[in-house]
Amino acid sequence: MDNKKDTKKYLEEQFKDMRKYISKNIKDLELEKEFDKQVKDINEYFDSSMKKLKASMGDKILEEPVTMPLIGDNAPSFTAVSTAGEVNFPRDYKGKWVIFFSHPADFTPVCTTEFMTFASMQDDFRNLNAELLGLSIDSIYAHIAWLRTIKEKIEYKGMKDVEITFPVIADLKMDIAKKFGMLQPNASDNQAVRAVFMIDPKAKIRAILYYPLSNGRNMDEVKRLLLAMQRSDVDNVATPANWQPGDDVIIPPPGSCGTAKERVESKDEDIYCLDWFMCFKKQ
Repeated sequence: MDNKKDTKKYLEEQFKDMRKYISKNIKDLELEKEFDKQVKDINEYFDSSMKKLKASMGDKILEEPVTMPLIGDNAPSFTAVSTAGEVNFPRDYKGKWVIFFSHPADFTPVCTTEFMTFASMQDDFRNLNAELLGLSIDSIYAHIAWLRTIKEKIEYKGMKDVEITFPVIADLKMDIAKKFGMLQPNASDNQAVRAVFMIDPKAKIRAILYYPLSNGRNMDEVKRLLLAMQRSDVDNVATPANWQPGDDVIIPPPGSCGTAKERVESKDEDIYCLDWFMCFKKQ
């Protein structure tokens, strides 16, 4: 009798567990179906929204995403009309550094101050084997008229009768601006932002600076960065924060424990270490 009771109890427990298991599976299946339904609804909503967005923008931005070359890339080549004649880049600048910069528009006050400052420093850049090259989405005639106005009428911070002799590229079709990522739709769809591409004698992009349309660039920083990169190239060193010509430079970190020990214990009076990974060379 007891055996029957035990068997019955055992079977009841088994059926109870089986009911729980089946109920759970049914619940999981329902959840899975609900999940699939929600995923389907989200995908349909996304597809519908993208169609509306593409229609409202005429597919222009979606089909032409903003691209830009990165540090270490070859600078995109181009041929263009400029205020100094045709420019064939990089062929015309072989063996030279190039400071290639864009500005939003001609006859604008911030750009005028920038051009006058760059022009006043042109000899300094040339002495560093660097050439200036400007660009905006304007016609060659607008460029010429603006540069003549600067020379004939504008006086700023003691600078007057300033003649802009470096080339200013006309890019009405925005082909070059798009190649370099100078045109950024959320800032403006018809004016280039204030970009600076610092390109070395091998036509490699070495530094990129971006400023908004509202704020002028620091030309002294452009020159300082050029000097720093040239120093790094010649002596295989790095430069610390706020480095200026004549300041101490940083020796590359050692690649082994033995080298680290030798460097820290070095008797070279021109080298001093703050720690094994941070050693400077006096200038």
